[in-house]
Amino acid sequence: MVLSSVAIGFTAGFVPNVQADQLSARPLDVGSAVQIAIQDNPGLAEVRSRYAALSEVPSQVGTLPDPIVMFGAMNFPTDTFDRTQEPMTQLQIGFSQTFPFPGKLNLKALAAEHDATAAGHSAEEANLQLVRKVKNQWWQIYYIDRALQTVEKNEVLLEQLIEVAATKYETGKGLQQDVLLAQLELSKLIDKKIQLEAVRRQQGIQLNILMDRSPAREVVLREQIDRSMPKLADESELFNKAEIARPLLHRLKSKLDAARTRLDSAKRDYLPDFTVGLTYGNRTGVNPQPRAGSRSDFLSAIIGIRVPIYAGRKQSKAVTQRNLDVQTSQYALLDERGLVHGAISSTITDYKRAKQQLSLFESGIVPQAEQTVQSMLAGYQVSEVDFLNLVRSQMALLNFELQYWKAFAEAKQALAQLEAAVGEEAIYE
Repeated sequence: MVLSSVAIGFTAGFVPNVQADQLSARPLDVGSAVQIAIQDNPGLAEVRSRYAALSEVPSQVGTLPDPIVMFGAMNFPTDTFDRTQEPMTQLQIGFSQTFPFPGKLNLKALAAEHDATAAGHSAEEANLQLVRKVKNQWWQIYYIDRALQTVEKNEVLLEQLIEVAATKYETGKGLQQDVLLAQLELSKLIDKKIQLEAVRRQQGIQLNILMDRSPAREVVLREQIDRSMPKLADESELFNKAEIARPLLHRLKSKLDAARTRLDSAKRDYLPDFTVGLTYGNRTGVNPQPRAGSRSDFLSAIIGIRVPIYAGRKQSKAVTQRNLDVQTSQYALLDERGLVHGAISSTITDYKRAKQQLSLFESGIVPQAEQTVQSMLAGYQVSEVDFLNLVRSQMALLNFELQYWKAFAEAKQALAQLEAAVGEEAIYE
């Protein structure tokens, strides 16, 4: 199999120093298509930007609330507004700072870190699925190209059969209906070619979109590829690999960690927060006798405590909610683990089926069909085989050749699907 030189994981998604225009200047192989998509796909860039944005959150939620600076004018007499008239008149400046109970901020920051980690795994998963889509699309186009080549080859063969039938008809050894039958089959083949060409254009558009190129841009694939079918690792081993490598499972584990951390944070909300404040009051004027002298400035300090008197309707409900969030995350992880294992098993089955079909067509059905056509053609030329059976054998050969290439492409697509399901390319023995 042709393996991409780009690691599937987001953190390992390094792209060699090859410009996208250099890659697209030559026929595309699977690895080149993957590289271009990873470099240029806007959907993947969006997910990565979301991860980068969430990475900035832990520092914000783990920092103390901003202090409050206060300015005030107190006890001014409304008849004169004279600062020296009353002894309690003063201009104030102060500040207050809220201090959450120890550990609360750390828990909030930790939960945000888990969210950011989950977003990072989402980016890895998006990278993984993008690689899968590109490979599937590439192999689909590869199949259509081979199908078009097969149809064009059979188109030439049918034209030769028409010539043979026409010659026999002109010499009185054949029937006109044989010529008409061959012409009808040729027209049906041309119609099939038209349909395949339309599908080829549509598939090329889809691949261009994945690579963020102009939809109308021509897609030319490399024809020389590795046609071997590797042996897969044991199914249980692939399950274990998926537990370690699949970003989707790690994302859900991080979500579970975040839910548990928020549960701890909700429990700590029963504990009070504190607010500390200092105020400095500046006074003017002179004290009356017998004390006399300038009036002193004031310095005030306050400590406030948030009292959770509505805990039954607030904090307790929050704890219940967070407990349910933990359960939800646990069930989501178990469910997704089952789906991942199911996808691995299903894809292994698809690959083995396609591989067996490929072997059957390659070593048995197609060579036998070719021999049948050659034998019937020889028999028709000496009037031992009727033309209808000859045409049928030729059309059967065409269908078998198309099925061969379909099985080949499906096997390669199954390998791409299995790599995505496991989370890495090391799925072989």
